[in-house]
Amino acid sequence: MDDKPASGGSRLISARGRKAWWLAGLVSTAALPALAGPVVFSTGGVDGRMAAASRPATPGRFEIETADDFTVSSRTRYTHATVTGLLTGGAGLADIQSVATEVYRVFPNDANTGRTPNVPTRTNSPSDLALTSRDSGSGSLSFTLTVLSNNFVASNSVAPGGIHASPNQTTGGNGAVGGIEVLIDIAFSTALELDADHYFFAPQLALAHGDFYWLSTARPIAAQGTPFSPDLQGWTRDAALGPDWLRVGTDIVGGAGAPTYNFAFSLDGQTVAATVPEPSAPALVLLATAAAWAGITKRRR
Repeated sequence: MDDKPASGGSRLISARGRKAWWLAGLVSTAALPALAGPVVFSTGGVDGRMAAASRPATPGRFEIETADDFTVSSRTRYTHATVTGLLTGGAGLADIQSVATEVYRVFPNDANTGRTPNVPTRTNSPSDLALTSRDSGSGSLSFTLTVLSNNFVASNSVAPGGIHASPNQTTGGNGAVGGIEVLIDIAFSTALELDADHYFFAPQLALAHGDFYWLSTARPIAAQGTPFSPDLQGWTRDAALGPDWLRVGTDIVGGAGAPTYNFAFSLDGQTVAATVPEPSAPALVLLATAAAWAGITKRRR
């Protein structure tokens, strides 16, 4: 027996039709990724031991990258990050022109392993090439700024011009540097979705004048952060050294019992639950056939 028409309704789906559309809904939503639990990672608060320059290439200025590592235990979608650093050379918040972030895998991934490096080692360094990047210029991230201190001094630094290939890599650093300590709060409009692996995070700020220096944190990560193992030390390079990297502490500062550094950043997002693959073309044809077989009854006039 047909279902009775709904009063004032336009069409009524039969019982079989309702089942077919229910199945269609299951198939159409099965491929959508589901977000599971929250994930928060942090290297903790700054310790004032080191400040390392990090900036993109701009007219008249060569690129410098400083990177620190983190791990992902299962596929995660990151939507937010923070970075803490110094604005130097008289720069203020209004001088920040853009913010960018890069993610690298660990060498030898994404790297030319056939060449001879111009550094003491590439073991546990970032790879040659970035896996993915986001920047405010493209709209893939936005940022807000908070001044934490108007007069913060780091006891040592790696400044522009302070990075050198082997055998001249060890300089002891470029000495103390001071400026405005700033927190950069980053929202990824294009989320960073990363599989389980070991990565390096590299932020860069372009300034109208002066330079941005990324501030160090304790290594190993202190209790207020998110300790993990193995926690690799921070690395840096400039355009002349690339694709190689140097360890900020072991290679550049050097000396007996050379210090090692993490750098101040956090990431947060959500793990991504496993998804069912999208339905194949034959499955969609079969579903359409089932819907046609079930039929849709027009309302009675």
